[in-house]
Amino acid sequence: MIIREAKLSDAKGIAKVHVDSWKNTYKNILPTEYLEKLSYEQRTELWVRNISKVDHYVFVAENNNGEVIGFTDGGKRAENEIEGSGDLTSIYILDQFQGQGIGSKLVNKLFTKLKALGYEKIFVEVLEDNQSKRFYERLGARLEKTEKINIGNQDLDLLIYVWSNIDPVLYQTRGKRKAD
Repeated sequence: MIIREAKLSDAKGIAKVHVDSWKNTYKNILPTEYLEKLSYEQRTELWVRNISKVDHYVFVAENNNGEVIGFTDGGKRAENEIEGSGDLTSIYILDQFQGQGIGSKLVNKLFTKLKALGYEKIFVEVLEDNQSKRFYERLGARLEKTEKINIGNQDLDLLIYVWSNIDPVLYQTRGKRKAD
């Protein structure tokens, strides 16, 4: 397995992971009709745009066959006005590859980049019913606040977690499987 910066040619593979992960992760959280409307084509276009952004960083996990099996991305959201802070925007790994340390390695790669940009504090948003919040908690993120969000005409609680200092996360995720 290889963790590397994404290229435009990865957009289709990232889109597949994104859609498949959403359909699995959110099947009992979001309306079925909403999830059924997700398409690889729309997400591919989204990921072409995301990878092309100058101030947005996307990393992929690639298996031995060269297939994208997970990804993470982040930078600084336009809404984030806090000095010295950035955002982990998303992280998804195909179900059959979870629990193998891939998430920690992806986080390490992204946080290393964000630290090089001068970001010490990192935010991540997660739906309250999404069990991946436990992954963030194991990496030391603490709950900052809760907001309401509407997805698919359904009101949900959005949890905003923060790492106030990412150095311990970088240490914890350096080649270890401890967190996932």
